[in-house]
Amino acid sequence: MKTINELHKDNKCIVVGNAWDPMSALIMEQQGFNLIGTTSWGVANSLGYQDGEIISFDEYLKVIKNILSVISIPLSVDVESGFSINKEEIIDNVLTLAKLGCSGVNLEDSTKEYQLKPKQEFSELLKDLRSILDNANFQDFFINARTDTYIALQERQLEETLERAALYEKSGANGIFVPLMSDKNDIKSLLSRITLPLNIMSLPNITDIEELKEIGVRKYSFGNAMSDAIISTIEKFSKSILETKNTKELYLHDDLRTKFMN
Repeated sequence: MKTINELHKDNKCIVVGNAWDPMSALIMEQQGFNLIGTTSWGVANSLGYQDGEIISFDEYLKVIKNILSVISIPLSVDVESGFSINKEEIIDNVLTLAKLGCSGVNLEDSTKEYQLKPKQEFSELLKDLRSILDNANFQDFFINARTDTYIALQERQLEETLERAALYEKSGANGIFVPLMSDKNDIKSLLSRITLPLNIMSLPNITDIEELKEIGVRKYSFGNAMSDAIISTIEKFSKSILETKNTKELYLHDDLRTKFMN
């Protein structure tokens, strides 16, 4: 299995398959994705909860283990803010994922309430995490440092993003992830300041992967967009069945091509 760093060498822009359960991960691999990344939002929804570390880390681990059991490509875990406010516990949680066979994590620099943590504090976390992973022989484990500047701030978003991204790069991050960044000039400004792969997330106004690839974006993810679309489809079918008293719409799809595990 290739590491995420090796995938970045092979691909000018990795498209991440954001899965929320073993079935979605299995389908995405068989359709041709070469990297699966969990969507914490989608995982929480699949268990009946809202996002935001409401489920326990142990519950999350069960899903991760089940996904790992059915795929043969790298898995990066959306670990939110680490499922703890304690630095040692956050590091332990990430180390647990590495030991399970995960290839990387997205780690947020904000709290569950999307309040930005002091940049120096998050930087120290990254330094300690990188050191512990390396000492445990997980040098290839990919830390995608997510900064929530465009979620938490109403002004100085770009300036703060540039400062944080540069600091996180020096602190051991392997990639930078900026959700809700969509202005192409902002993206170009950030790309001019970092050498790490930049991860941009799909939004209604930023869906053209080839266009982003051309300006230098190295990773593209769609977060909870697909899981939301699936939930919407279930809602639509459920409502239709009850209103029409007919199930014919359930059969208006192509034959299933996924090969499920024996």
